[in-house]
Amino acid sequence: MNEEITEGFKWLENPMIQRLGVLFLAIVLILIVFYFVKTGLNKTLKTSENKYKGRKLANFVSYIFIVIAALFVFSDKLGNIGVTLGLAGAGIAFALQEVIISFAGWIKIILTNHVSVGQRVKIGEVKGDIIDIGILSTTIMEIGDWVNGDLYNGSIANISNSFVFKDHVHNYSAEYPFLWDEITVPLRTESDFKLAKKVFSEVLEEVCGDYAKQSQARWMNLANKYKVEEAQVRPMVHLVFDENWITFTLRYIVDYKSRRSTKDRIFTRLLEEIQKYDDIIMIATSSIEITNVTPED
Repeated sequence: MNEEITEGFKWLENPMIQRLGVLFLAIVLILIVFYFVKTGLNKTLKTSENKYKGRKLANFVSYIFIVIAALFVFSDKLGNIGVTLGLAGAGIAFALQEVIISFAGWIKIILTNHVSVGQRVKIGEVKGDIIDIGILSTTIMEIGDWVNGDLYNGSIANISNSFVFKDHVHNYSAEYPFLWDEITVPLRTESDFKLAKKVFSEVLEEVCGDYAKQSQARWMNLANKYKVEEAQVRPMVHLVFDENWITFTLRYIVDYKSRRSTKDRIFTRLLEEIQKYDDIIMIATSSIEITNVTPED
């Protein structure tokens, strides 16, 4: 009976099995240690951004330790392993080409800061805020789509990091975290257009003046790095008219995360000011006049 039990466990004497067992225990130990490291970082670090960076750094360092452990366990077998990997390399590269491109994309993101966590971007057809950048994929909390305005819709998209080589990336918050936005206000042609322009300019300055001041310095930094013209960041009011009404276009700078709330504040202030000038500043409305209608019609 004892001989049968001994025969049953003889496979444990296989050197390769023993090496794999040692590697498995080393990986478990490394993961346990870094689990407690990440728990300690979450308690020590104050801001969510620092906690996120701490967790990512701990994960990266743990991967390095796992690779070192594997090299140490199989140090005397590296020659044979190299030959085997060389023969299998071409097939693996072909089968995992998307994985390899995604990993290369992650390297490019890390080295060039192409995009980073917290930025608002549009990658392909997906638009939203980057909430995580992994080794193979980037996670985005989507905005818009069936939701009007720049608000979260609850959908989370995972995009392969190969996007840095394949897709156009629109970054709304990298070096210049401000956007130009416009609204139009139609007035009746008998309105006092000079007074209206003055009132609208004061409203824009009141609501968006601080954004313009903050954006000026950021734009100067951008102009020092890229060939861009000196842009007008102060609020502007322009008008056009035809036989129907006068149309004012209000153009202003806004923080990329505050576009909808800022537009709400502007419209609210405009209505409050227009109410003060009843019969002087009058909102235009479209109407249809039907003439020459017979009883039969």
